[in-house]
Amino acid sequence: MVDKKMELLKVKCGPKNFKKLVDLDDPKVLDFVAKYVEHCNPASVFVRSDAPEDAQYVRDKSIENGEEKKLAVAGHTYHFDGYGDQARDKANTKYLLPPDVALGADIQSVDKVSGTEEINGLLKNIMEGKEMLVGFFCLGPANSPFSIPALQITDSCYVAHSEDILIRQGYEMFKKLGKKTDFFKFVHSAGELEGGVCKNIDKRRVYIDLEGNLVFSVNTQYAGNTVGLKKLAMRLAIKRASYEGWLTEHMFLMGVHGPKGRVSYFSGSFPSACGKTSTAMLEGETIVGDDIAYLRNIDGKIRAVNVERGMFGIIRDVNQKGDSLIFEALNSPGEVIFSNVLITEEKKPYWLGDGRAVPKKGTNYSGEWFVGKKDEKGAEITHSHKNARYTVCLSELKNCDPKADDPNGVELSGIIYGGRDSDTWVPVKQAFGWEHGILTMGAAIESETTAATLGKAGVRKFNLMANIDFLSIPLGRYINNNCDLGNSVKKPPQIFAVNYFLKNKDGKYLNGVKDKHVWLKWMELRTSGDVDAIKLPTGYIPKYEDLKKLFKEVVGSEYSKEAYLKQFTLRIPENLAKIERIIDIYKTKVPDAPHILFDALSEQKKRLEAVRGKFGDYVSPDRLM
Repeated sequence: MVDKKMELLKVKCGPKNFKKLVDLDDPKVLDFVAKYVEHCNPASVFVRSDAPEDAQYVRDKSIENGEEKKLAVAGHTYHFDGYGDQARDKANTKYLLPPDVALGADIQSVDKVSGTEEINGLLKNIMEGKEMLVGFFCLGPANSPFSIPALQITDSCYVAHSEDILIRQGYEMFKKLGKKTDFFKFVHSAGELEGGVCKNIDKRRVYIDLEGNLVFSVNTQYAGNTVGLKKLAMRLAIKRASYEGWLTEHMFLMGVHGPKGRVSYFSGSFPSACGKTSTAMLEGETIVGDDIAYLRNIDGKIRAVNVERGMFGIIRDVNQKGDSLIFEALNSPGEVIFSNVLITEEKKPYWLGDGRAVPKKGTNYSGEWFVGKKDEKGAEITHSHKNARYTVCLSELKNCDPKADDPNGVELSGIIYGGRDSDTWVPVKQAFGWEHGILTMGAAIESETTAATLGKAGVRKFNLMANIDFLSIPLGRYINNNCDLGNSVKKPPQIFAVNYFLKNKDGKYLNGVKDKHVWLKWMELRTSGDVDAIKLPTGYIPKYEDLKKLFKEVVGSEYSKEAYLKQFTLRIPENLAKIERIIDIYKTKVPDAPHILFDALSEQKKRLEAVRGKFGDYVSPDRLM
């Protein structure tokens, strides 16, 4: 049987591609690829090495088969996903788990036996008449303690091209490791296509086998469901990190530039639409990564790397005024894929919030588009999808940090947690220590929904570390893992919480759009011991004099004492209500929630009540100095 599979593999690959597999000297790779060549039955197999000509082959084939089309700017292409296939499919993304394994009430799963049978049934002969592409990648920088090898099988050149931009190449790493390679595995098929897009999205499935380090994705093209090396690999890495004593986090990494040429590195975890990318891309600072980070204790210091090398970013509201560096990259020659935007006759892309006049007609994910076009339900079709995306390598950005590919990563000075909060947290605060920050900030993230995203504004959605959608281990263990990493070093990074969405009683925002840069600069000074702070029951906050100076230096504006008092007044009733909500969530939904979490929240509650007894419900920071 083994010989039969190998003979089939030789035939499907041809001599050149089969040699690429054999040269890796790893029977596990050969067995894995042979298994799915036999099962998916492609017409041919292309094996992607790290050679530039292999990368070009994938680009050319994506154009040739119509998955991408060229734009006017050199190197730019566009892709359309199907009308109902333009976001992560949360409902059909599930873990394949044995009956005796449970990850938690909020983590979706399916019985491993029946789920595996279902996905194998969907994959049977699914690549008939197509070419299978086999790609080798490295999660994290190459030749690094952070590196994880990964192998993806797909029948979509668009997916393979996206991965070439987003993920570091790994063929040579596989060759170097040989039989020692312990790799993540991904199998994807877009399935039957109709008009160039997936026909059977009712049979769209994304199933994750944690025991096998294997992810299946079928009947979908949207990159969030198909580019296995992003959030799907993240789920596998979270489990591996849990057993090996490090962390996989939904975090940006950036260099914040301080006085006298000093650069301090921060990571940040924010739910969607809470300012994550806009923080990471602040003008004058440098970016290491915008989405996923690995954190390790290396020689007694917490160091971090960007798992990827590119950005699969939401393009909505990217414009010259607000995101000048990204906007420049999206309008300059270089390798960029636009997805689900409007394309005009002149082969120019347009998207929501780009700061330009909307064309009267063009082509988008709905076909030929014109102003006022409506869908079957009578709803107006916007010229670009709300979740339209761009895919670009970080090296195309002028603010890419010099250490973006450092095998040893960057030493973290601080970690930032954020959320959309209209009435409770102050704009910026620092935790008393590592555990206090993890337990009362990271583990207590809530984000208010907006009418634009879910149809109902102001509903608070709990989102542990802004990572809850991707957890592959029980929540309690994940919290303990975070505490353990910081406690493993003598001087862990400082932890901060930010809130860009605090409002006054009249509903007006108390933060300006540029204020976040001031809060970031204050955090950098604080981690370096350059400024003092005021101690509140919930953490440390800036002194007015320091912020007044920073507002002048960073954004060139005056900062009034009145604005400071409104922003940093301690809102005790709201803070107490939040503590009760968070305690209730953990008591009712997280059976393995650690006792230290409840202890930290209860102690914070006592501190708040003591201050309320002395000063009342709303306390000016001046009274606590």
